[in-house]
Amino acid sequence: MTPNEPTPSVADEVFEQLARVSTATLATQLYKRGIRQPFLVGLAPVGSNFDGFVGEAFTMRFIPSREDVDPLDDPYRTGNVLQWEAVESVGPRQVLVVDSRSDTSAASAGDMLLTRAMRRGAAGFVTDGALRDGTAIAGLGFPAYARAVTATTRPASFHVADLNAPIGCAGVAVYPGDILVGDRDGIIVVPRSLASEISEPSLKQEQLEEWLHQRVRSGASLWGTYPPSEQTLGEYARWRTEQQQDPTKGARA
Repeated sequence: MTPNEPTPSVADEVFEQLARVSTATLATQLYKRGIRQPFLVGLAPVGSNFDGFVGEAFTMRFIPSREDVDPLDDPYRTGNVLQWEAVESVGPRQVLVVDSRSDTSAASAGDMLLTRAMRRGAAGFVTDGALRDGTAIAGLGFPAYARAVTATTRPASFHVADLNAPIGCAGVAVYPGDILVGDRDGIIVVPRSLASEISEPSLKQEQLEEWLHQRVRSGASLWGTYPPSEQTLGEYARWRTEQQQDPTKGARA
């Protein structure tokens, strides 16, 4: 999708399917379609009270602060209120994504702003920089990802330059409306134009690999199992049929 193309709609079913698959599975599906590196390397969940999220990107871009524009005497009343506008505009199924240029010298946001975003129904908050109030944020159970935690306030280093413009986050291009999927491993960016195409194949891959993993745990060799041979795929197809007929049978190693 280019900036001049209409934004494709994404069905509820697509979000539901993407929520059931891992970032690793999505990376494989995107790689098959020529997207080489969509994972936000170096970002980690803040806290353990959530499993992940799926959301549409609402982007925010930082540039370095400058003393004549961002005076230290009253940094919150200089007119640079885009950060507040973002939090007060984000809605359900949207995730705030910050381009902090991978700079952790100050925070992208803190507990107060994330709490407000959560109350507005946001899906999560992602920055390639740092967050303040790490312990408080961890207690929210709200999906938040960052490179680090710091006590330094955002105006000490950053000026909010843009909202809902294309950004780079952890070296990955993110366009407004792209679909971000997070799990305990991290976050992956799914181009909006590909979300509907990969959601069902991703779920099928996830289900197949769960079965294959059970076989490997039971002692099966990688040869013929991963990647699966035609014989293994045939066994899996028969197992799926049996499961549909009698779900109580359980997995066969």
